Amino acid sequence: MSKRSAKRTASLTLTAAAVLTLTLALVPSASADGSTGQQAPAAAAPAAAPAPSVSGSPEGAFTRIADFYGSYIDAVYDGDGPTADRLRAFYLSEPLRAELRKWEEKNHADGVLRAQNVPLRWKVTSTGSGTGRTGATVTLTWGSDTTDVHVQADPATRKIVSIRD
Repeated sequence: MSKRSAKRTASLTLTAAAVLTLTLALVPSASADGSTGQQAPAAAAPAAAPAPSVSGSPEGAFTRIADFYGSYIDAVYDGDGPTADRLRAFYLSEPLRAELRKWEEKNHADGVLRAQNVPLRWKVTSTGSGTGRTGATVTLTWGSDTTDVHVQADPATRKIVSIRD
């Protein structure tokens, strides 16, 4: 090999080495554990929890039970007796309203809530439909205590016809 040829080979080798070094500097290294050796990007903010939602239908007896309990508890909590009375008149059947008046005289408590005070939280869970009734369990939470109230509505009239402990 001539001196000129050796210089050219050395020059090409150095150029190739420089290109290879530059390329390797730009490509992250990989390791056996799959990491790239790069610093991890800043942690992404945790995904926000989905916004709460409530849905229903004016045609469904179950929705009417949930709507009644939510509105009734709000009215009683706010001390709005006239609104609570109007809600009873709209959502409860007349026979049930008469039954509740007797229960309340005997027990000195609110017959809808089965208590003398107002729950801090409530939850309505469907227990299904059958025998001409739509059922639900209303769980009322009073601090650390809960009470379940069993409610039935007539799907044809969408009126609540029964409230039991």
